[in-house]
This record gives sequence, structure tokens and C-alpha cells, in this order.
Amino acid sequence: MSGDSAPINLTNHFLIAMPGLEDALFSKSVVYVCEHNSKGALGLVINKPADMDLKALFAKIDLPLQRTDLLASQVFQGGPVQTERGFVLHEKTEVADAGEAKSSLYASSMTIPGGLEMTTSKDVLEAIASGSGPGRVLVSLGYSAWAGGQLETELGENSWITVDADQAIIFDTPIEQRYDKALALLGLQAWMISTQAGHA
Repeated sequence: MSGDSAPINLTNHFLIAMPGLEDALFSKSVVYVCEHNSKGALGLVINKPADMDLKALFAKIDLPLQRTDLLASQVFQGGPVQTERGFVLHEKTEVADAGEAKSSLYASSMTIPGGLEMTTSKDVLEAIASGSGPGRVLVSLGYSAWAGGQLETELGENSWITVDADQAIIFDTPIEQRYDKALALLGLQAWMISTQAGHA
């Protein structure tokens, strides 16, 4: 790749693992990219459940969960980095009457173009536990990260294919269907993608 080519920005995209990607966590994974720039990329795996649900997670941090719609929701393995830390992907929560200074309701949120936020501060969990908080949430332990240029290299090696993210897949699609539904955004099915790189 030449140094003068335009940089790609995969923020608010899905990375869909190609069949040749055999890493235990990333095999058949769909990663939602929260941020991508020249310094690297950060994302959350949205289709690899952890071995606990939200009720258990909230009990572990001494917050009784009052949102009955979320009691049985799965916690996800967001990636191999900081696996003891919670990352909450959620719909953007508007601040009702605050000025322009604060764009998020929560102390530590990353606003993602496309209407989502990713929050790492405990205040979002407290809001959810008390029965309020954002309507649709995906909670993961850990995140996925790539150093500057690393994701581009992996794309060049046919480890991933990319597509614009669809929030319905993140929040409304059964976990076991998310990989196939993400591929379907490209008009593909799993059997159509080869493990062989397409170089002559």
C-alpha cells in the first residue's frame, strides 16, 4: 500500500471474520468498530457471548438490576484487551436541557457517528440498574484494538471483510444469527467466501 493513498475510516462499520481467521475469539466474529483513525482502531465483538448474563454481572458489581427487559440479556466478550472492564454500547442519550458543553449524559462516553455511544464509566450501569438509562444496550467485557496500520494490514491479508454497520444486528438479532446477517448485508452467505486469498 503506497503512503499517499487515502486513509480508510471504518468507524461505524462491521468487521466480519473471513474463514481463514482461526483465532479462538475472532473466528466467525462480527466486530463493531467504534473508532478508526491513523492511530489505530477500537471495536467490540458483538456475537461472542461471555458466560454470564446482565443480571449476574450487575449482581457482581452490587447493583440490583431493575430493568426486567435486560435481566436475561447476554454479556459479550468484546475482545482480548481489558477483559475485566465493562464497555457499554448503546443508543445516544441526549442531554435534555444542558448547554453545548456536554454531548453525553455519562462521564466517559465516546460518541460514534451513526447514533451510538460507547461508555466505560459506571454511571451508565447505575442508570440502567435503576430502571432508566439508554433503551438498547450491548454490554461487553473487554474490547478489541489494533495499532496504527494494523487493521489495514489485516484487511490486505483477507482476514476481514467490511460493511456499514446495522444497529438491528447489534441489538435485535439473535446472537447465533449475527454473523450470517452481517454477511447478508453484502449479499453473501458463509459458503460463498473462500479461505483462499484472491491473488492470481
